[in-house]
Amino acid sequence: MQFENIDVHSLQNTSYLSIVKCADFSEAAAVCLSFHHHQSGKLLIVEGDLQGKFKLFWKEVTQRMKDTRSDMGYTVENGAYCLAMLVVEKLTNLKVTKQSQKRTGFDYWLGESRSLGFQDFARLEVSGILDGNVGQINRRLKEKIEQTKKSDKLNLPAYIAVVEFSRPLVKIKIR
Repeated sequence: MQFENIDVHSLQNTSYLSIVKCADFSEAAAVCLSFHHHQSGKLLIVEGDLQGKFKLFWKEVTQRMKDTRSDMGYTVENGAYCLAMLVVEKLTNLKVTKQSQKRTGFDYWLGESRSLGFQDFARLEVSGILDGNVGQINRRLKEKIEQTKKSDKLNLPAYIAVVEFSRPLVKIKIR
């Protein structure tokens, strides 16, 4: 069976975020995948309201990269952004257009183009888990669904993604 490829380092070519931020997210994803001794070419499962299977590819993770990312909480968060953004882009016509402000209940804005008005945008909320079971993934998804309700007055769809790196898996709920 053939699966579409995702290069974690391609985020900088597709996102409207800065190249530096995208490179940071991509490196974090590679470090998280390497933490579990995954090899480039590892199968990524996407389940929930969006579904798919992709082969993930990334550059070799060096000791310097690992040493730079000793705070695994921060690394997991940034790596999760990378995989969630790439998966949403592959499975929809949406791209990340900009970061949301704090306390809005979501992390990033999604849209078809930066030049379109807010009526064409959606919300993206992301959470990462380095090594979790199905119960932990589902609990985190439920928490993040609740969190997005803060911004429901916008009347825009919310894409909630929980990225788990030991499998690896991305679980997505659209509300």
